[in-house]
Amino acid sequence: MKYTRPLGAAALATLALTLAACNNRSGNAGNGTADTLVVQESADIPTLDPGTTYDTASGQIVENLYETLLTYDGSSISELAPQLATEWKEENGGREYRFTLREGVKFHSGNDMTCADAEYSFRRNLVTNTADSGNWFISESLLGTGANANDDKSITWQRITDAVRCDDQTLVFTLPKTDPAFLAKLAYVGQSIVDSKHAIEVGEWDGTEATWKDAVGKDLAGSPLSQKPSGTGAYKLVERSATAVTATAFEDYWGEAPKLKNVLIQKVPESAPRIQAFLAGDADLIETGGRAIIEEQLRDQDGVVVVDDLADTTAAGISLNQNIKKGGSLGSGKLDGQGIPANFFSDADVRRGFVAAFDVPKYIEQVQTGKGEARNFLLPETFPGYDGSVETASFDPEIARAAFQRAWGGQVWENGFILNASYRAGSAANQTAMELLKTNIEALNPKFKVNLTAKEWSEMIKSGTAGTEAMMPTAWAPDYADPDNFVHTFYASEGYYNPRIGAGDAQIDGWINEARATTDTDRRNDLYSQIAARAQEQALYIIMPSNPTVFVHRDNLQGAGEATFNPLSAFITGTLWKNLSKS
Repeated sequence: MKYTRPLGAAALATLALTLAACNNRSGNAGNGTADTLVVQESADIPTLDPGTTYDTASGQIVENLYETLLTYDGSSISELAPQLATEWKEENGGREYRFTLREGVKFHSGNDMTCADAEYSFRRNLVTNTADSGNWFISESLLGTGANANDDKSITWQRITDAVRCDDQTLVFTLPKTDPAFLAKLAYVGQSIVDSKHAIEVGEWDGTEATWKDAVGKDLAGSPLSQKPSGTGAYKLVERSATAVTATAFEDYWGEAPKLKNVLIQKVPESAPRIQAFLAGDADLIETGGRAIIEEQLRDQDGVVVVDDLADTTAAGISLNQNIKKGGSLGSGKLDGQGIPANFFSDADVRRGFVAAFDVPKYIEQVQTGKGEARNFLLPETFPGYDGSVETASFDPEIARAAFQRAWGGQVWENGFILNASYRAGSAANQTAMELLKTNIEALNPKFKVNLTAKEWSEMIKSGTAGTEAMMPTAWAPDYADPDNFVHTFYASEGYYNPRIGAGDAQIDGWINEARATTDTDRRNDLYSQIAARAQEQALYIIMPSNPTVFVHRDNLQGAGEATFNPLSAFITGTLWKNLSKS
């Protein structure tokens, strides 16, 4: 592991100067950190543009700078509440929705929010709809397709403008068919309302028919709006650098004024300095590096509150790519012991060997301190559709050895391989999982070699989407509360994570499509059970165990805890910055 020394005098001075700048800009010089939330994490921030936000590191900031039409009611993941919309009506058998927008709302630029901003925001999402955004599921609802607009020639400007439009100051959505999950999709942070006047001024798409095709599929990660955001959220951006993001309370926020004036998000790659800062009271919230670190170093420490046994609504696994794209680390590119071919994992026995070589019980013990259970499907038990009766994969070196001996007609066992795999830098859980797998694979045959590389989060997202990773940890937090959001994402041939496994199964695709087309809960549950069983037999992923959510915060931080926790929030505490305060 790369070692980074704890924060020294220079780093602490930089932190103090950053906080002072944040305080001075908000008119509260000299308050120190009493009115500042300090968060330390390992990941970088890929974007601040809602139109392409699709990762938790970006989402936790965007959800505080921007707002959506609807939000979740308290800690519920099924009940929705008004946010930028005050009321809505469902008409035409669920094919039309009319939203009344909140009045008196201002953007950070000072512009007033109008229906035109909401219209622009959704049209922009439909037009860009990049592969690394969550706009595929809003496009499915409004256009009947999840494909990028530049890949589907049937998408026209007329279809886009018919799908979302303003009727005076009422926002109207028209769907090609009923979608029971549509309202929940609108609560996703990527569907936030952006300041259209500001966006156009800083160089974004101008929202017109004349230019829409030029904006189709445009990469928004480093967009002008990512550099200069303007939302309606309770906090506005002060500064963003490679190592920190600072925000301050928005004085003209339409809702209740935030209790904390400033927020500082710091990128601290290694766990040790994050923990040191946290125990010293210099950070209020940190990415801990996993349950084991919390138990060994943080529980029962002075000033530390551990919030544990919260619902686990995420799913995680290790993807096994059956079609590694050009640019991947294939070594020789052959089954000659010096690399792997691009289709190495297309042999089901190779996949079965890797699955049987992963020691789930040891992972639960080492990473999760004994908490959690083996899973049979990349769907949380907290969601409908999970069938506990489907058999889980077992750690069994003999099964793994036999599978590898069969794989590729015996060539894998005879010649061996060198496989290069990646995991997210700074994630102790990811690193431990991959190291456990490496150790067990290499123990089977001295000719087997697995090389591991830690990569930045933004780099992992890009390479995963490009399909160039041979094998990588993969996880999913729900966009909205429906099992399809997991099942289609992980297992469909057109699913968001398909580039990570590079494969399709016609039977699974048929079951997924049938489940998406019915509101019969019993039938959907039966279909998901069949998908789980077939996916297990095909060994499409190494499935990680469930892991009850746990996080820590300093004891002077109020508003973070089980009562306010909502697992569909991207933030560490499951709540928004505006709901936090310090005593």
